[in-house]
Amino acid sequence: MNIKSLGLAAVALLALVMGLGPAAAQDADSYQALRESMVARQIQGRGISDARVLAAMNRVPRERFVPERLAYLAYGDHPLPIGSRQTISQPYIVALMSEWAQIKPGDKVLEVGTGSGYQAAVLAELTDQVWSIDIRPELAAKAASTLKALGYLKVQVKSGDGYLGWPEAAPFDAILVTAAATQVPPALTQQLKEGGRLVIPLGPAGGLQILTRYRKIQGELKEEARLPVSFVPLVEPGK
Repeated sequence: MNIKSLGLAAVALLALVMGLGPAAAQDADSYQALRESMVARQIQGRGISDARVLAAMNRVPRERFVPERLAYLAYGDHPLPIGSRQTISQPYIVALMSEWAQIKPGDKVLEVGTGSGYQAAVLAELTDQVWSIDIRPELAAKAASTLKALGYLKVQVKSGDGYLGWPEAAPFDAILVTAAATQVPPALTQQLKEGGRLVIPLGPAGGLQILTRYRKIQGELKEEARLPVSFVPLVEPGK
């Protein structure tokens, strides 16, 4: 059995064997070994081929973006709770969204739904212009602190309404929405550059959604790719 097919319990057992149990001190070498296995089996093994995305996933210490008691589970093939009824996405989905966004050095990127800050860190490995917004002040503050501690000093994080985007920093070459919405927020369409890419899970809260990639062509969004997923919901205005 390889790590790609390991369930939560099996990943926990592997981490324990490597000395990374719930009460263990962090071991950078052991985490690096788990990270390399994650990239090779869960990500590259599922078809992610962008070399820059693979390198970014290999560099970002995912264990720093989850609660300390869950750090030994950070490289399993599953999301994890991060508090405030939110989760850190499955590593494969983070890599897929990053690849679909086709981010080049120097691109301006907006992330809606900062959460733990992990996706923002991966994006910061691909470009030096990243803005990330989360409606929950406690998550935005914690993510900003973690990103700063890890040296991602150019990532801009704030708490606010993701449906409104970040107009002061627009337009963006790419926008990633890391929470499910029933439709693409109009403000995000407006803030996307011509030719820009927008990746968003669309569908009902608590149900199956479709991860969809759009490209803005002549002012309109043209659908390019789809994948069934399950995300926590984007908080809608007035709710």
